[in-house]
This record gives sequence, C-alpha cells and structure tokens, in this order.
Amino acid sequence: ITNPVSFSLCPGFPGPFPCRIFVVGIGFFSLCFLMTSLGGQFSAKRPGDSPFTIRAEVLGGPESRGVLRKISDMLEVIMKKMDTLSKLGNITTGSHRLEDLSSALDRYGVGLVERIQAIAQNMSDMAVRVEQILQRSIATNRGTTSTLRRQCEVPKDPRYPDCPSKVDWMRARWTSDPCYAFYGVDGSDCSFLIYLSEVEWFCPPLAWRNQTTTPTHKPFPRRQSTFRSDVGALLEQVGTGKESLSFMKRRMRSLAAQWALAARKLDVSLQSHRKEEKRILVHVGFLTEESGDVFSPKVLKGGPLGEMVQWADILTALHILGHNLRISVSLKELQGFLGVPPGRGSCPLTGPLPFDLIYTDYHGLQQMRQHMGLSLRKHKCHIRVIDTFGTEPAYNHEDYATMNGYRTNWGYWNLNCRQYMTMFPHTPDNSFMGFVAEELNETERLSIQKSKVDNMAVVYGKEASMWKGKEKFLSILHRYMEIHGTVYYETQRPPEVPAFVKNHGLLPQQELQQLLKKAKLFVGFGFPYEGPAPLEAIANGCIFLQPKFKPSHSSLNHEFFRGKPTSRQVSSQHPYAEQYIGRPHVITVDFNNSQEFDAAILEIMRTKVEPYLPYEYTCEGMLERVHAYIQNQVSLCCIPGNLYSSWPGSPPRPFVHLSNSSTLAWAPNISAPPSWPPLSALQLLASLEGQSCVEACQSTGLICEPAFYRFINIKEAFSGLKVQCVGLETEMNHIFPAFSVERSECGLQKDPLLFSCAGANAKYHRLCPCRDYRKGQVALCRDC
Repeated sequence: ITNPVSFSLCPGFPGPFPCRIFVVGIGFFSLCFLMTSLGGQFSAKRPGDSPFTIRAEVLGGPESRGVLRKISDMLEVIMKKMDTLSKLGNITTGSHRLEDLSSALDRYGVGLVERIQAIAQNMSDMAVRVEQILQRSIATNRGTTSTLRRQCEVPKDPRYPDCPSKVDWMRARWTSDPCYAFYGVDGSDCSFLIYLSEVEWFCPPLAWRNQTTTPTHKPFPRRQSTFRSDVGALLEQVGTGKESLSFMKRRMRSLAAQWALAARKLDVSLQSHRKEEKRILVHVGFLTEESGDVFSPKVLKGGPLGEMVQWADILTALHILGHNLRISVSLKELQGFLGVPPGRGSCPLTGPLPFDLIYTDYHGLQQMRQHMGLSLRKHKCHIRVIDTFGTEPAYNHEDYATMNGYRTNWGYWNLNCRQYMTMFPHTPDNSFMGFVAEELNETERLSIQKSKVDNMAVVYGKEASMWKGKEKFLSILHRYMEIHGTVYYETQRPPEVPAFVKNHGLLPQQELQQLLKKAKLFVGFGFPYEGPAPLEAIANGCIFLQPKFKPSHSSLNHEFFRGKPTSRQVSSQHPYAEQYIGRPHVITVDFNNSQEFDAAILEIMRTKVEPYLPYEYTCEGMLERVHAYIQNQVSLCCIPGNLYSSWPGSPPRPFVHLSNSSTLAWAPNISAPPSWPPLSALQLLASLEGQSCVEACQSTGLICEPAFYRFINIKEAFSGLKVQCVGLETEMNHIFPAFSVERSECGLQKDPLLFSCAGANAKYHRLCPCRDYRKGQVALCRDC
C-alpha cells in the first residue's frame, strides 16, 4: 500500500479510479468486520427465544473487548496510510501516473478521508456504548448465573424417566441435525430442556417458561362432504411429467361417467347419514424419484400396471366422496405438505398433523419415517398403507417378528394390521381396498354376447419372458382355438412367442378391451399373481382359465413371495377369482396334466357365460367400502388388548349359544363399548387343530373379523365353548387366544397387535371371531 508505483499494475484505469476503490473498499471492509464481529455475537438470541437461552459467556467476555481494540487499531493504521498516500501528491517525480494520482487526491482524497474519519468517530462512539452494555451485562450475569443453573437443572421426574438420558444425548449430538437449531437449540442445557419439553415430550414443562408464548393452533374447521361428479379438478392435481401419471389420468377420464353415476346412487342411499369431510394426503411413494420410480419407464413396455390401476381408483374414489385431497409424488411435496422442519428428519413436525388420513405405500412409509422423526410414531394412527399382497400380524410386530423368525424386508411397522389395505381380500387381518373394473350397461352386455368368437383365446402375458416353456399346453389350446397375444416388442417379434400366436403387440387399454369383448377365453400363465386383468376379462364376457399350483406358492418355496410379510399359501394365479367367482367364469386346472387341460378346453367350448363383475369391484361398491372405512375406522390404534381381564358382570359370561349350533354370539342385552363392525355380527367358534381362523370362518360361510378379538380374549370365552382349562396363561403369541385339548391348556393374547386371523398351529384350536358379509361385498357385514 505504501508503494505508489504499485498502482501501475492496473494500466488502462484513470488515476483517481483505483484510489477511490481502495478507500471505499477499506471503509466497507471495516464496517462489515464490525457488524460480523458484534452482530454475530448477538445473533444467538432469536426474537422468539427465552432470555435464558442466551449463553452467559457471550456477554461481557474479554474476547468482545478484544474485537473492539482490533477495530480501533485497524482504523488508526488506515488513517496513517491515507495520510502518507495524500502527501505523495506533493512529490515531483515526472511520472504521468503520479500526476494522475495527485489530481485524484486533490479532487476526491480530502472528501473521502473526511468520510472515513466520520465513520471512525461513529465506530468509536459505538464502541463506547457497547462497552457500557457489556459492563452492565457482566453485573447482570453475576446475579442470574445461579438462577440459570437452578432453572436449567435436568429434572429427575419419575413421570419422565427418559429426560436425563435425552439431555445427555442432546449435549453430544445436537449439532448432528440442523433441525435442532431451527427449534432454538444453541448448545445450552436450557435450550435442551425447552426443546425436549415443548417440541418433543421427554422432559416435563419448565415452570419458569411463559407457556402462553407457545403457539396455539386453531382446530381445522369441519364441514360435511359433498359428493362430486366431475374429475377435472382431480386431473389437475395429479400433475404431469411421468408416464405413470399420464396412464393414471387416462384411466380416470375413461371411468369418469361410471364414477359419477355411482356417486349419485350412493348419495341417495346415505342421505340420512352424516358424511364428514376429511383432510387427506395421498403420497404415492413408489412413484418418487427417491424410490427409483421403476414403474414409469415400464408403462409403455408391458410392465406391471396393477399398482397404478389401484392408485388411480383410490384417488378417484376419495375425490368423488368429496374429501379435501392433497397428492404427493415427490419427497419435496411430502415435506411441504407435512410441515417437515429443515434438516435430516430427526425432529418432529413444526405443527399439528394437517391431515386426518394419509394414504401411502411401503416406500412412502419409509420416506415418512426418515423425515417426520418422532411425529411418525405420534401420528401413525392416521396412516393407511396400500399393500398389494398383505401384511400379517406376526410379521407386523417388530419385536415378535425378530424373536420368532418372521422378520422380512417389509412389515415390522407395529401398525394395527387393518391399516394395511390390500388389492384383493387376501386376509381379513387387513382392510380390503380393491380397485374397479369397467362395468357394462345392458346394451353393451347384449352386444358382447352377439359378437363373441367361440374359438378365440387371448393370453394373459405382456412380457416375452412369461411365454418361455409354455409351448406344450399352448399347442393343445391351438388345436381348438385361435390364440392372440399382446406381447411388447420394439423391433422384431419375440422368439418366445410361438409362430401360431397372433401377436398384437402392447395395446392401449381401450383396444385391449375391444379384443376381450370378442374373445371367448382368457388364459393365465401363472404370473403375474392377482392382477386386475382377469377381472376385466370376466367383466367383458371371457372365461378365465388359470393354472393350479401344486404345491401352493408361498414364501417358503417361491422366490417371488420370499421377503413378503405373509405366510399365505397361494393355490392358483388368482385365488380371489378361484374362490369368490369360480365356475363357470373361472376354471382352475393343473396345466402340467395334459388330459385335465384338454378336458377344460372342451368344457369351455361348450359353456356360454354372460359378462360378470363382482359388486365390490364396481365403482359403487368401492365408493361404499371406502366411505365405510373413512367414517368408521377412526380409532385403529386405540384398542386395548383385553376389553375385560375377566368378565365382571352377570350373567357369568356375555355369550349365548346360537340355535342348533356350537357357535356363540354376543348376548343382545349385554352392553359393550361401541364397535365397528357392530357387535351384533359376532359369531364365536373354535377352529380345528392346525386350522387358521380364516379357514375356520370360511368353512361355515363367514369371514374372520379381527376387530372382535378384544371381546373374546377372556377366559369366559373358553367356558362358553365348554373348553376345560386346567392352566390359563397370557403371552405374546399370534396363535392366541387358543387352547390345547391334549394338555387342557388355554392361552390369552397379551399384545393386541398380534390378534391374527391368519395364524395356525398344529397343536392348538383357535378361538375365532367370525361375522357375516354382504354378497359381493365381503369387506362389510350385513349391518355395516
């Protein structure tokens, strides 16, 4: 700076310009340094913080006065440099650049020096005032330090046993996530206690805190829902940018008229019932980029569309029912809708959960756990998980699954199993959500029956790999019928598809529907399992021919099911079609038995069928079911393990025998807490040894109902069934309540999360709570 020749390193600038930049730059740097040094010290205190959150060492420390001294010394050096620089103008050197510099100093130097002097004087005055504040704060701190220590001691309250350990964790790890600083944590014990008592709930409220400053949230206004008949607003919400979303929107448009008609019918039937509007978030986790979004690229290449069919129908049903809907297909949208604080997801949400219900999938559930922190545990009752293949209680209970060999890649979320919502009614432990298939009007039904081609078959298999090894039975079929395929290919016909098959390539949905309307037969290859296509074919007047599995497929013997949270034995490609529809619409045979397969084709050739669609897969059936769940499944997480540890009243037991039966029912004159389904539907029976309650109830034409377990998990249920119990124990076991005749032992369930319709054990008879159901709507009882 002291060498004037150094300015010659900037050729091309007029003389006064670098001088002006230099002087102004020095002044600006000084001001910034002062603001950073002092302002940074005071920034630890935010407007909403308690005064006790300021660290005592910040105020009045020697380092603060050291900063002021450094600033003062720097200003003095700057003034000396400026004085030296201004005298250079009187030196005669003959240099043109020095004349320019002298001229610059004559014109600007004096004014700038005066400005710097004024700034220095202001800073000096500021330093005096800050010094006075620091002196006063030192005196104040001497009086408050002991108070702070007393007020911020870690409490030892038996009601909050985890408080000390949580404070220790915060001391060591509070900088591990920026969300703690977002909530005001600054490293002091006071800030830890405030956070752990007001944001989380591990420590007791602090008496000295002004609790009125804690923000209060007004309850969301409630209103009645109004059924909608137009899907335009929903289509806008779904958005664009992914082929999967485009597929879902096309499906919504194609079924819009049927949804509108179903809404009008259901609205009429529910006129006397209140319909409260719910705030609902739908987060489709498997479509997010963070989960890989493996489905979108496969939409146009024959990939699986079942999940997208179901999600499109769920969104439409919720919209048509008149609920306040928000849709998320990205992590950013999810965070914004929930109110996730900035950081890595360690902290709870910034306010109350803004939704009554959250529909998501396993991918979305994992994302919510990563970003909601403790709020996920607090709000888990609001979550509904769309789960294609189902989750059984033994796999859902994390500790039990870990200890007893049921731990898999999925499951273990400790939800009430009715929070899992399946595509088909696999197990009553879960809620059956479903999807819809296009329903034909009478004119269309008559037209289809006239246009059917009796010797035309369509094969269910869009990927070439599904055709491998199927030549034998396809040759038998080819003797009787013309075979059509819809196998995806890009440039040339897949070699796996036999030459006698007429392959149409991957067809749009409407063209596929037209093909099914002509065909007599729809043939399954055994995979994919339980998709929507067979129901669509049956609805279009086809007979569905599918393979029987010998032995049944399960997680024990088949790679596809390995890791899925279920022990279900899958007896055919589509168990629902086999069990709930059956002949003549569905024929299930062993494809490896040529004679049996040949006989089935001949039977199909002789059989005439009309289009058929189970009511529960119509738009009206799905709306009815979803409405019932939303209005009645409001307390899934608030169910005690035993309604009564022992029946307290008179008569000796609350059950009565049904006429001419060993089955028990709840006595109509015995009061009980409200239940859905209503307790009047309960029918209690004992299973055979080794039989699950799913099988035991089905054998009598009923459905196992897990909501009733809390009413039968009492010793009086055993005596009502005339079971002799020499020993009665209570333990965590997904088979209980159950009894052993051989040992005269009875067992009650200790943990309500393990109430299971699905479990079975060769040594035990199970107590099974069954109920009736509506024809074509197994999810609802007759009085539901």
